[in-house]
Amino acid sequence: MRAHPAVGDSIVAVVLFAFDVLVYALFVAFPVPDVETPPWYVGLPLIVVLLGVVPLRRKYPLVMAYWVLVWTVPYVAAGFGDVAFSVAVVSCIALYTVVVYSGRRQAAVYTALTLVVSLAHQVLQYPDDWVVNTVTVVLALALCWVLGEFVGARRAYQAEVEARLHLLENERHQATRIAVAEERERIARELHDVVAHAVSVIVVHADGASFAVRKDPDLAERAIGTISDTGRSALHELRRLLAILRDDEHDTDHDDEGNRVDGARTPQPTAADLVELAHRVETAGLTVRLDLDEAVDELPAGVSLGVYRIVQEALTNSLKHAGVGTRAQVRVRWDREAGGDTGHAGSVHIEVEDDGAGRANPVLTAGSGAGAGPAERAPSTPAAGGNGLIGMRERTNVHDGSLTAGPAPGGGWRVRAALTVRLGQ
Repeated sequence: MRAHPAVGDSIVAVVLFAFDVLVYALFVAFPVPDVETPPWYVGLPLIVVLLGVVPLRRKYPLVMAYWVLVWTVPYVAAGFGDVAFSVAVVSCIALYTVVVYSGRRQAAVYTALTLVVSLAHQVLQYPDDWVVNTVTVVLALALCWVLGEFVGARRAYQAEVEARLHLLENERHQATRIAVAEERERIARELHDVVAHAVSVIVVHADGASFAVRKDPDLAERAIGTISDTGRSALHELRRLLAILRDDEHDTDHDDEGNRVDGARTPQPTAADLVELAHRVETAGLTVRLDLDEAVDELPAGVSLGVYRIVQEALTNSLKHAGVGTRAQVRVRWDREAGGDTGHAGSVHIEVEDDGAGRANPVLTAGSGAGAGPAERAPSTPAAGGNGLIGMRERTNVHDGSLTAGPAPGGGWRVRAALTVRLGQ
């Protein structure tokens, strides 16, 4: 019945019609003194017209109510008020329907008109008992009004609960979409940082190896070895990121630093790995001088990863755009006194500056250490700017920081970043 309420209302109309026909037949079979039974060909069509709108009461409550009110007049005038009771029941149903579906104001108007019609009927047809009959009508209408108020309040409460559940579901879906978008952005930054750094180092060594393969085979061999090691490292990082994408529900553990580790996945790099990063970049021909705060090892995992990636991207850009032979200075300081709020542990200041000397000196010089790169090559033209600066800016925004990048006063390029450190990151 809930799925098809008109069917239930139609059954109610049929039952009322059958009841009226039964009562009419009883009055015909057993006449009552002083009660005149009207002809059936007048009364039965009036009953059909009166009850015909009951199935439409939910869809057109006011139309149904006033239809009943209008047809009550000929129904009573024909004398069916004494031998049939459907008019009283339908009037109560109409008032209940208006209260539930149309509101109190429309119901009050309809109730007033119904009382006027009923009072006129009682005074004209039952002058001796009109007071008692009118009180009975008023009580019946009041009962229907109270019932309508109860059902209407229940329907309103149910509608509010459903609306809130729908809103919560939408918010949950929206939160899920936001989380997925943030995770995609994070993975995109990681992919860019890993691939850009590795490819830059590989390109430099490949160009150098092709230049030195005939003049210095040993140096070319070392360059090819560096290419192989860098490629394997980048491939390992890519596999780790792809594993995260393919296995979101895989159980993970965390190390003491808060890095997620499980199976083939390795901890994310931190600021403590900047020394190793500098060594790898030096093998490509970029001289790096590190000036690190001793406390960087104590940075929260998220901030520490941000520091590493910003420095990595800055050095990669120096290698790509300034060329081999460039000298770069990396400074990382943790200013703890800057934090005064609860959970605020100051800020980390990062500065990466190169002198751009590689552009003026196109001849590669041997890098320091056992993994030194090729001795000399003509540097290739750097590619146009990509997403590196955008990635660095996004990382600083994640930690409520700031980023500036531009030409240094003495030549070269300078990148400055500040990341807010909060406990629990």
